[in-house]
Amino acid sequence: MTENTSENNSEDNPQSTAAEAANEAVVPEEASAESQLADLQSQLAEAKASVLYVKAEGENIRRRAMDDIEKARKFALEKFSNELLAVKDSLDAALTVGNADVTSYKNGVELTIKQLSSVFEKFNIAEINPIGEKFDPNKHQAISMLENSGEPNTVTSVLQKGYTLNDRVLRPALVMVAK
Repeated sequence: MTENTSENNSEDNPQSTAAEAANEAVVPEEASAESQLADLQSQLAEAKASVLYVKAEGENIRRRAMDDIEKARKFALEKFSNELLAVKDSLDAALTVGNADVTSYKNGVELTIKQLSSVFEKFNIAEINPIGEKFDPNKHQAISMLENSGEPNTVTSVLQKGYTLNDRVLRPALVMVAK
């Protein structure tokens, strides 16, 4: 009779068999959910590591760029300075000459000016010598105006030459202008 009782219990209580079936079905879902959770956690860890790597790489690039900029600022004039050293050497050599006359000094100064002019040319430094040109306030600085000295608003004399670097005015020419 015990057999009948157990059979009756399972037949009489259909909810218990459904609950047992649900419990059996939950176990694989839980295992599947746990494995999905583990997969997602590992993917999250990989993504975090990737983000940290990219952040560190970006920081390294920024730091290297800052170092390059600092070096460029520090050594920007290195080539120009090396070219000017030859000019200074020529001037120093002129001072060490013991028995020299005015003509030899003049010749030495002319050679030194040629050296300096070639340095200027090499680095795109141009001279502004505007005698006879129209007055341009962007390139010239008028010191005074002279009456009856030529066509109005033209440069009559240059007191100090101006210079440009790559077409940008370094120093305007000091000029006198006709009224």
